[in-house]
Amino acid sequence: MNKPIEKPLFIGLKAAKANLIPGLIIQSVMLSVVLAYYWNEPTRIWLNLLAEWKARLGYGFSVPMAMVAGALLPELLKIVMVQRGTVHRANFKNLGFTLVFWGFMGASCDTFYKWQTVWFGGAATVWILIQKVIVDQFLYCPFWATPLSVWAYEWKNRGYANTSGFLTLGFYRAQILPVLIANWGVWLVLVSIIYSLPSLLQIPLFGLALTFWVLIMTYMSERKN
Repeated sequence: MNKPIEKPLFIGLKAAKANLIPGLIIQSVMLSVVLAYYWNEPTRIWLNLLAEWKARLGYGFSVPMAMVAGALLPELLKIVMVQRGTVHRANFKNLGFTLVFWGFMGASCDTFYKWQTVWFGGAATVWILIQKVIVDQFLYCPFWATPLSVWAYEWKNRGYANTSGFLTLGFYRAQILPVLIANWGVWLVLVSIIYSLPSLLQIPLFGLALTFWVLIMTYMSERKN
């Protein structure tokens, strides 16, 4: 008997539900960081030092950070929690892909955050935060970040040999839309927290959330395999 085909909405909601508890944990951690920045002087001093490093290094900060958070840490978690400490050749092959991809996405996100500051300003007011969240979640994600991530992971899963159908409406509905729905379940809250900090601290906080999101991306891209 053939397994019934799940609708994109239910696939995305299933992924978001499966990661609800870890998502709430990381959202709580990030919210604690923001509250500590505004209410705890030692934390503010330490985070401002991190902001100085970001200002000094630019992409030299955001790219390695994204490679560690989006590629290295998720692979290490997979080895420890799923493979029980056993390292396979596939782990190194996977890192070859994820290090390059998430390094690129780190630079892409850094550029986008800079333009958000140009468009709307760097203050953390409620109105500026709302505008940034809307552009982030309903323009940047549906038309750039989410499709690019799904295309890249699907291309990897196809053995880097086939991109047929990537630019069709059917592919968007079946493959990209579920990830986008899962994305909203996690990142609507996360980006609201991220944009509550000064602009130079937004990329470091993005890195904190990225490891978790890559775990969801991996779940979504491999669920059919």
